[in-house]
Amino acid sequence: MRIDEALTPAALLPKIEKLWEASAHKIDSIEKTSPPGSPSPVFTVAGRYTARGWTEWTQGFQYGSAVLQFDATGDRRFLDSARESTVALMASHVSHIGVHDHGFNNVSTYGNLWRLMAEGRIPHDPRERDFYELALKLTGAVQAARWRDTIDGTGYIYSFNGPQSLFVDTIRSCRALSVSHLLGHALMGERDERISLLGRLIEHAVNTARWNVFYGEGRDSYDVRGRTAHESVFNVNDGSFRCPSSQQGYSPFSTWTRGLAWAMVGFPEQLEFLALIDDAELEPYGGREQVEQIFLKAALATCDFYLENTPVDGIPYWDTGAPGLVHLGDYLAAPADPYNAHEPVDSSAAAIGAQGLLRLGRYLTGAGRAAEGQRYWQAGLTVADTLFGEPYLSTDPDHQGLILHSVYHRPNGWDHVPAGQRVPNGESSMWGDYHARELALYLQRVARDEPYYTFFGPAGAAGGAR
Repeated sequence: MRIDEALTPAALLPKIEKLWEASAHKIDSIEKTSPPGSPSPVFTVAGRYTARGWTEWTQGFQYGSAVLQFDATGDRRFLDSARESTVALMASHVSHIGVHDHGFNNVSTYGNLWRLMAEGRIPHDPRERDFYELALKLTGAVQAARWRDTIDGTGYIYSFNGPQSLFVDTIRSCRALSVSHLLGHALMGERDERISLLGRLIEHAVNTARWNVFYGEGRDSYDVRGRTAHESVFNVNDGSFRCPSSQQGYSPFSTWTRGLAWAMVGFPEQLEFLALIDDAELEPYGGREQVEQIFLKAALATCDFYLENTPVDGIPYWDTGAPGLVHLGDYLAAPADPYNAHEPVDSSAAAIGAQGLLRLGRYLTGAGRAAEGQRYWQAGLTVADTLFGEPYLSTDPDHQGLILHSVYHRPNGWDHVPAGQRVPNGESSMWGDYHARELALYLQRVARDEPYYTFFGPAGAAGGAR
């Protein structure tokens, strides 16, 4: 990837403003074709959002996008719409015991609304805030209950595939555990055992860093520093690790780039969260230095892998081991080509990963490592600059997607291939669009010297914050 060292957040504001203009129309359009009570929109087919009966993991992105639109533009109707939909439709996601996606659905909706109130962006209403906080407390506990022990006495939140399955995706969804813990909540177990949500967050993150991220230390024949496995499989009888796997990537021994991106943003975001936690709370898990070192090692490795294995413009292909890449020649030396005849790009991985690069850069700069931090920061700006322009930003009013050239499940063949094309392109995903909005909001706040955007809001905002 070629990093633009001259870019600034302020220089991206014209593109960001154009993004919000397009975004408003698309949110309105989706609300008309996917009204409350209809299946959750997941990805577009020929420019129209459609559902996919797998798990309902994208509804929070739909309504959360309206919250972000209000946050960025102040247009009150998006806030009102998001509030109404959250109250009417999101409760089932709070109590959903069958998925690992609580941070995606509930922090994007209840969490964003709670954050806005904590920031003073919307009027303080004690009963409304109590409502959001109760939902956030419960979603973290329900997520934490989806637990499987490992052979060393720790554990992980298992995916919807079953108790043998640790997904790399879940590290970004652990924000549900973080907020619930900040609110003073815990998971209550048998005989009234009080189970720490912070403890489960740390153990899950450490096991993700250990088993889903590689470090070039000789773990297996394909141990390349920074690559990720979508899934780690464990023996449920004794909790021992068995093998890497992949549900949406090409193979267990290549890197599905959206999974990589979840790790890129998940670990730096949790490093920001740990700054709110007292040292004493971290002692049972090895202490602050050890926990932060593990999180930082994973963040650095995954972000470096992205920079080394992504085309010059910052948009990756869907999997670094995809077999058709061999036909593209030196594809890393040219901008990504979403219209090539061999393998699709995945703009959603760029939308997610860019925020990870920015947060890691800021974290390192704050830790006294400014030269390193600047490299990741500028890389994040470079990705955003590409993503917020042609051919990725969709300004076509007849296309409901915001960011084009996203893919969902390439191995299953779920993605739309336009007439005359050989691979999926020209379509959008609900998670890609949501994270592009989140990225735009993040940079807009930095450019305008507004409060720094985090999922947990102002430090100390939670009533039970440590």
